[in-house]
Amino acid sequence: MNLIIQTLADGLVLGGIYALAAVGFSLIFGVLHVINLSHGIIVLMGAYLALILSETLHVDPLLTMPLVMAILFGVGYVYQRFLIQYAVDSAAFASILLTFGVALMMHNVMIWVFSPDMRNITPTWAFTSLKLGPIVLDAVRVSCLAASLILLTCLAALLKFSALGRVIRATAQQTLAARLCGVNVRHVYALTFAVSAAFAGAAGIVIGIILPFSPADEGTWTLNAFVVVVLGGVGSPAGALIGGLLLGVVSTLTAQYIGPSFPNVTMFLLLVLLLLVRPQGLLGNAFAPSR
Repeated sequence: MNLIIQTLADGLVLGGIYALAAVGFSLIFGVLHVINLSHGIIVLMGAYLALILSETLHVDPLLTMPLVMAILFGVGYVYQRFLIQYAVDSAAFASILLTFGVALMMHNVMIWVFSPDMRNITPTWAFTSLKLGPIVLDAVRVSCLAASLILLTCLAALLKFSALGRVIRATAQQTLAARLCGVNVRHVYALTFAVSAAFAGAAGIVIGIILPFSPADEGTWTLNAFVVVVLGGVGSPAGALIGGLLLGVVSTLTAQYIGPSFPNVTMFLLLVLLLLVRPQGLLGNAFAPSR
């Protein structure tokens, strides 16, 4: 029984990280209708930026999160406004080819700059643990889960209560009506991508603290984000959280009771089953067109 409880607790922690890593992908797909195949690159950019800043400034890696998010917010805005938008305007599938090409290019740039070796971000409190009855959780995982949940809550509040969130939702639901009301749709798309990039960078910091990372991991995190979005639904932080938690629990249970080589098998089996039963995801599309 203790082993099951411990495995479930580890799965929930991993699921929170999956959710944070996927919410930016979900937002871009829901608002811009773009499948961003360079999403994993942005996640790793956050991890490497946090590693550089924490070593240079001698601060805790979590304290670098606001600066990393600000940097990637700017990068995301420029990337969408001056590259992806032109691809979207030129052809239906050009954005997929563009983001795939950018992912390949940046993958090789990262290998050249940082080497293909595994890196990790180690805070000073990395070896502290918390014991709750039979469950033992290290402080790193608990802190990263808390950071993930706080950021997901902040994004949900931004989308629901802020003026920017209302404009993003209006643009996603009725693009033509938003244009007729004077909304600069291209600017909204760029801001949406910028917000998504900022949250992807924050996810990279959390991932880098918990797991070793290298440039080769970019495809894995893009794929995980895609699976989480399909499971939970498009455009919703709550959907990303449910999909991430479900994926995390299934992965840890599979690794513990079937074998460490089988989490990907169960992940794709779960994906196929959900596509057959509920293709819109558990919570559906948060930006479904209004009537």
